[in-house]
Amino acid sequence: MNGRGFRQHLYYAALWLVALFFFAPVAWIVLSSFKTREQILAVPPKLIFVPTLANYTDLLSRQGLLLQVFNSIFLSVVAVCVAVVVSFLAAFCFSRFKPKGTDFLMFLLLSIRMLPGPAVILPVYLMYAGFGWKDNHFWLVMFYAMFSIPFSVWILKGFLDGVSVRFDETGLVNGGSWFHVIFRVVMPQVKPGLIAAFIFNMIFVWNEFLFNFIIGGVSTQNIPYALAVGTYSDGGVNWTFIASMTTIYVIPPILFIYFFQKYLLVGMTFGTVRGEV
Repeated sequence: MNGRGFRQHLYYAALWLVALFFFAPVAWIVLSSFKTREQILAVPPKLIFVPTLANYTDLLSRQGLLLQVFNSIFLSVVAVCVAVVVSFLAAFCFSRFKPKGTDFLMFLLLSIRMLPGPAVILPVYLMYAGFGWKDNHFWLVMFYAMFSIPFSVWILKGFLDGVSVRFDETGLVNGGSWFHVIFRVVMPQVKPGLIAAFIFNMIFVWNEFLFNFIIGGVSTQNIPYALAVGTYSDGGVNWTFIASMTTIYVIPPILFIYFFQKYLLVGMTFGTVRGEV
């Protein structure tokens, strides 16, 4: 083996070590979900044990669990779909028509995401309580969509800037409407950006706890809410519940990232590495 081949193997070995290091906590949680409470707390830790499904049996028998899982899926998917559609149309406007003050408007949009959640929770709570919007799926979806739109606009505008305006002109000259140009000509070319925006915001909404806890309610509780309120039971930390619930909780994001990882890598560049096509 020559020097170059050795360095390449060493490089990949280092990548595997880093990946395993960061995956170790997730693997430990998954293994713990098949242990009893005594095995989880054993010192030294037990790596060889007889797995049990009792934790998942107890978890599935908990009242309200299916509703919380449904709420997490429903709120995430619907809110992000709304956000991506609105963001795509807004990004198309910014990219093609360049209204006056576009740069300032783009900065203003991004500044919304610069604010930490606790800084705006009070006015949001007062507004939702005043209008009677608390514990309502529709208004919670609208809130999550509002928070997801700014980041999506930034991603999609970068991709749209990389699509030549000649496609628009050709479609219009040949009798196509703006609807046809936007959705049949331009949108298929920015599919990686749409998927990247969807996944990035899906992860944000999927993990969101604070606003669901404050402006949500019994009928809109999600999985992070269930984890927060179910952590302690019988005078101590319910480790079996935490392990089994967390394992179920991390499966959808892992699957999304695995199957669409190439779009995430493209989305991280915000489309800026693309030339005009």
